[in-house]
Amino acid sequence: MYRFIVGLFALMSFVGLASEFVQHFPEVENNVPYSKVAALPFSQADQKLQYGNEPLHYVLFWRAQQTKHANKQPLVILIHGGCWLSAYDIKHTYALSTGLSQAGFNVWSLEYRRTGDQGGGWPGTFSDIQAGIKAVEDFNNNEFDLTQAVLVGHSAGGHLALLAGGKIDKLKGVIGLAAITDIEAYSQGTNSCKKVTNDFMGGSVSDIPATFALANPAKQPLHKQTYLLQGSQDTIVPQGDLANLAQRTIKVDGAGHFDWIHPGSTAFKTLIQQLKSIPQ
Repeated sequence: MYRFIVGLFALMSFVGLASEFVQHFPEVENNVPYSKVAALPFSQADQKLQYGNEPLHYVLFWRAQQTKHANKQPLVILIHGGCWLSAYDIKHTYALSTGLSQAGFNVWSLEYRRTGDQGGGWPGTFSDIQAGIKAVEDFNNNEFDLTQAVLVGHSAGGHLALLAGGKIDKLKGVIGLAAITDIEAYSQGTNSCKKVTNDFMGGSVSDIPATFALANPAKQPLHKQTYLLQGSQDTIVPQGDLANLAQRTIKVDGAGHFDWIHPGSTAFKTLIQQLKSIPQ
């Protein structure tokens, strides 16, 4: 596992993001296409921080814009999705991070190595995720406590969040947004994301069943405060079946896969409500 070294934790200025202040996002209809998410404006991240030695070992940090309420809200640790592929990076959740900061949350958004990156894929990707989460407590003279942080992951990022929550139990909670809950079953599917699962894992279920079991939220312990948020119209990651979370699965009728990362959607409002309602 890649270890976070406190002495090498570097704070750097971040450039290249849109710098203008973004007004609150207008409401959109359900089942948002990705093109609408990609076209959204976003506010600049306040900081970029390294949590390890590789170029992709970094965090983008958005401070809550409603600062008077920020100390009452959990820190959001965000893991973007994208089929675990290097082609889909942290950029497609810039608007989500902006929307969360507008809603009064500090946002710790993780970048990590993925399939196609040197060291990416299983288990390197998962090692990166764990290191990036644990780095929270070394930030800014221990400003944040993991016991007051909620881990949120979308799609393949939801898969990683579910697994990480089972390993880092001091987190306040875990929320999977359209999360891949059973990677073994998912790898048998035929859509474009399902087809690249074996590339991420380094083989098929029949070739490496024990490895798939280790990477499968359906077969691994989960955080005691784990919630699944799912759209009824999601065709990329249909609703998973985690029997032990039957009472903690929230479905938004009419929502699609990308509604969760559009701050103007009904799904986003559901996420905000859930973030505020996780018990201590």
